[in-house]
Amino acid sequence: MSSAEVATLPESEGFRIRWGDLAPFIALGVIILLGTLINSNFMSANNILNVITRSAFIAIIGVGATFVIATGGLDLSIGSMLAFVVGIMIMAMNALAPALGAWAIPAGAVVALVVGSLCGLLNGLIVTVGRIEPFIVTLGTMGIFRALITYMTDGGSLSIDRSLRNAYRPVYFGDFLGIPYPVLITLAIALLGAFILYRTKYGRRVTAVGSNADVASFSGVHVSRVRTMAFVIQGFCVAVAAICYVPRLGAATPTTGQLWELQVITAVVIGGTLLRGGKAHIWGTVAGALILEVIANVMVLSDMVSEYLVAAVQGAIIIIAMLAHRFTSTR
Repeated sequence: MSSAEVATLPESEGFRIRWGDLAPFIALGVIILLGTLINSNFMSANNILNVITRSAFIAIIGVGATFVIATGGLDLSIGSMLAFVVGIMIMAMNALAPALGAWAIPAGAVVALVVGSLCGLLNGLIVTVGRIEPFIVTLGTMGIFRALITYMTDGGSLSIDRSLRNAYRPVYFGDFLGIPYPVLITLAIALLGAFILYRTKYGRRVTAVGSNADVASFSGVHVSRVRTMAFVIQGFCVAVAAICYVPRLGAATPTTGQLWELQVITAVVIGGTLLRGGKAHIWGTVAGALILEVIANVMVLSDMVSEYLVAAVQGAIIIIAMLAHRFTSTR
């Protein structure tokens, strides 16, 4: 990296704590307090573990989305991509089960990681090589992935082979020292994402590209490569979430992952990552995923608001978060 590039790149946020960075965690604490006051069952061990485990999918995908959004991009194909990856993974495991037995599960996981990464690469190359807005590209691939999973399931469902269900079940329902495996996987992905974003040259280039792509390019940063890799990271994270998701329901359907893109983008934005790029917070994204799941859980436990309005509440949250970003950026 040249001296000019070092001078241009924004200083890494690292692991320094700022009051602005604490906002998602303070909000999470307030919501937890309200949930406790509304329903005494909210703080039960079973309910808390259930909330944290259910938030794992959005948190894992959100780590990847943080990279994409930090570069100034956006991926609307997240939910459809997950459904497609889940479908391919199940088909691969079912085909390999007669020959490999339970070893078909890790083989299917590898297939999922490859397919997810390739899907992200496809999005990234169309954006960078085709020079098309990420919004338009991923809107198109969202339809493609959703159509493919609908075709693969013939409009119904694609179930995992019965011989694999018991062996695969612990990946979602099992735990280590009382901590569910999806939570441990989320922690591992978040730690890896934080290391890449805060402690590597690539992470600094991500925020540089999001802050000002032209200046970053003049400083020697390969903008297209940085953006393409961000989409690959997104696809990889979608695949990891798919691996955790399969044992939960054991099937893929045309509605798998529907509207997850809304939840992921909301989690990233309320976590402190700017939608226009240039600023990213991995741990804020994880807190944002927890906030969404806690709110949904509180709505289910209370009678004040119908649980059918969860998506409406999430939509309102992202609008409020964007208004808050706009207000604070103009001060």
